[in-house]
Amino acid sequence: MEAKSYSISIRLRRTTFEYAFVSVPVDEQIWEQHPDEPKKQRVNSQKVIEIAKRMGCDPTVLWAREGEPVIEPHPWQTAPPRA
Repeated sequence: MEAKSYSISIRLRRTTFEYAFVSVPVDEQIWEQHPDEPKKQRVNSQKVIEIAKRMGCDPTVLWAREGEPVIEPHPWQTAPPRA
């Protein structure tokens, strides 16, 4: 008689990290009035990040893989599709 074998299914998640460089133009979109000195302006870093993220969606941006994929248990454990 064949011995029974049991297993436990764990849902995993693999995340690959990539990086790219984009150049955000220094123009009127990123400048804001300085709160303490009304005659001065400063760069709004949040606007710079917003613009950079939009630029990163452009298909011509070259992305490079950074390190190895990270494999971890998925936070939502569900039954396999075949179950």
